[in-house]
Amino acid sequence: MLSRKRPESRTKRKTMPTLSPRIAVYPGSLDPITLGHLNVMERASGLFDRLIVGIGTNTEKQGMFSMDERVRLIVESAAHLKNIEVRVFQGLAVAFARECGARVMIRGVRPITDIAGELTMMMANRRLAPDVETLFMIADGELAHVSSSLIKQIASMAGDDELGRFLPMNVVRAVREKMAV
Repeated sequence: MLSRKRPESRTKRKTMPTLSPRIAVYPGSLDPITLGHLNVMERASGLFDRLIVGIGTNTEKQGMFSMDERVRLIVESAAHLKNIEVRVFQGLAVAFARECGARVMIRGVRPITDIAGELTMMMANRRLAPDVETLFMIADGELAHVSSSLIKQIASMAGDDELGRFLPMNVVRAVREKMAV
């Protein structure tokens, strides 16, 4: 078997953190967290020793909640999951995953609307950080179509029972408070 070694670089290479296959990052704007997001978190937390939920900024979306409010809502909604940590990040999600020491980045996708964009992003992330794998997860059944954008569209017309089909109840209350302002 022929083996080739690359010549040593004359410039000093930046030391990269050791990435753990038992740590995963689930990045998103999560504004607000939905039952679909929570379903993905519940299932991912069962696959990994540690799941870090990263709240990032999506410059293409108008925010409903501040970063601090999102952190609080996620912590409350996921309190039953003992191996989850919530952090705010700026910049690239794949860079955040590496900073966290995560070998896996979870991406929640809706079956039809997200696949093309997520595949493009996954390929770019592989070029930026080939040691970080992307795992696509689709929320269970009736939650697979739920998005934060949908919630923002229907919130003013739907009652609490209807919103409760898409959001944890603490988030329903927070949406109502936000809309009353």
